[in-house]
Amino acid sequence: MPTIDLPSGSINYRMTGPEGAGAPPVVFVHAFLVDGTVWSGVADLLAARGIRSYAPDWPLGAHRLPMHPDADQSPHGVARLLLSFLEALDLNDVTLVGNDTGGALAQFAIDMDPRRIGRVVLTNCDAFDTFPPFPFNVVFRLLKGEWLMKANLLPMRLRGIRHSPLGFGLLAKRLDAAQTRSWIEPALTNARIRRDAVRFLRAMNPRELLDVSTRLKNFSRPVRIIWGTADHAFKLDLGRRLQQVFRTAELIELPGAKTFVSIDAPEAVADQIASFAIPSAVLAPA
Repeated sequence: MPTIDLPSGSINYRMTGPEGAGAPPVVFVHAFLVDGTVWSGVADLLAARGIRSYAPDWPLGAHRLPMHPDADQSPHGVARLLLSFLEALDLNDVTLVGNDTGGALAQFAIDMDPRRIGRVVLTNCDAFDTFPPFPFNVVFRLLKGEWLMKANLLPMRLRGIRHSPLGFGLLAKRLDAAQTRSWIEPALTNARIRRDAVRFLRAMNPRELLDVSTRLKNFSRPVRIIWGTADHAFKLDLGRRLQQVFRTAELIELPGAKTFVSIDAPEAVADQIASFAIPSAVLAPA
């Protein structure tokens, strides 16, 4: 897996799809305590259509490479890291795709500097002052200390707890035990990873995301919102509100999908990203 050195530290990323693809690149942003593999099914489907994508492991608790001790681990800081990633790889006209916490980071990024971003896809995600939603606002309070995080993650070594509503159970209908275990392993075993994750949680401020929402109307490029309607955390009304603050956003509903639409409905998500990112005439056959 490639690694790139950025001002805040080094990150791993997965690159899928043909080199020199004619389509604009897709860059994925994942949730807290999740890594880029949450997008793997969608990335493979896009690759079959000739679209190259990048799925970094952002420093949100499931990453393997700790950030520098002085790295800005606030949402603003991680959004700057995202923009640094685009610059370091010289990616332009990017289709930026965010989910859950990653959707909030995408909003911070386009508010800060949208020059390399050609279009945005937001799936079920934080918005306005829902950062994070219930019950994860309660769960995250139990993780806001390095030893506290380790203690509360230890029971999640058991698949039954990990896939329960106390873990990832509210987020997807279909969960792979090996994948979810790999998500919690870094924070369980590496104190520096826990430090990064805790610093991010402590810096989360709903008022800051609410402030960003007042400027989303300034983003003049295309926006598509893809929302799983079976989500009990990020409800459809939140997606509808998000649609209204952009100039020309469209809302696509995915019946039966929960928060992690990339897991519950990868084909539908890939179809929506592909048809949005480039003209249908350019798409290679699936």
